[in-house]
Amino acid sequence: METTSRVDTDGAPGTVTAEEVPAARRRTVDGYLEAPFPWYGLDEAFTGPRWLMQVGTAADGTVQHGSTGHGEEPSVKTDGAAAEKERFAAVITVAASPVRRSGDGTGVLDATTVSSAAWLAGSGLLAYTWPPQMDHVLRDDWLDQQTETAFTLADDLGSAPWSTLSLPVDGVPVEFHYRESEFGWVLAGSAHGGVHIGAYGRGMSAYGLGFAVIKDIAAYV
Repeated sequence: METTSRVDTDGAPGTVTAEEVPAARRRTVDGYLEAPFPWYGLDEAFTGPRWLMQVGTAADGTVQHGSTGHGEEPSVKTDGAAAEKERFAAVITVAASPVRRSGDGTGVLDATTVSSAAWLAGSGLLAYTWPPQMDHVLRDDWLDQQTETAFTLADDLGSAPWSTLSLPVDGVPVEFHYRESEFGWVLAGSAHGGVHIGAYGRGMSAYGLGFAVIKDIAAYV
């Protein structure tokens, strides 16, 4: 799924290709409001902080997916002890769509599936993590390798290390694909209304989570 992650800085649109975006730039709601699908976050049982992350767009500018954060905003750290104390969960909403031509007629857009949500969740978790003994210079190579691994794992959700987990979505139980790693947990499934949900987190148990449509995305700013 070839998309870019777009954020606005001081109202000016821009484009970045990394999932990792500095916290100070992950604040404007404009891109979220342009999405033709509903956004999902943790349901009302979660009472902690909520914040915006970033949206991903296709080559023609159509919003295809985006993330919302819950809990303590994670930061990229080499201090393993500090990372273990973080408590957060990010929820990714992905518009479900078949293979189709891009709006500008320049190419073909890949289909988006539960696997798309699983890969975005896996790579999102990796963006905030690397082994504490690793030098910063080597991090990019490590991240590329781990992201490729996340893509491969997302392509086969029916096999280990994936298991299944039933969680409520808008109050209705939905089966998710779930896995844990040394960096945190990742899950993915399909919601109602033509979207897939991916999520990742650390320090918060996935087993007690529930998801719901966000009624006012501006409340996350």
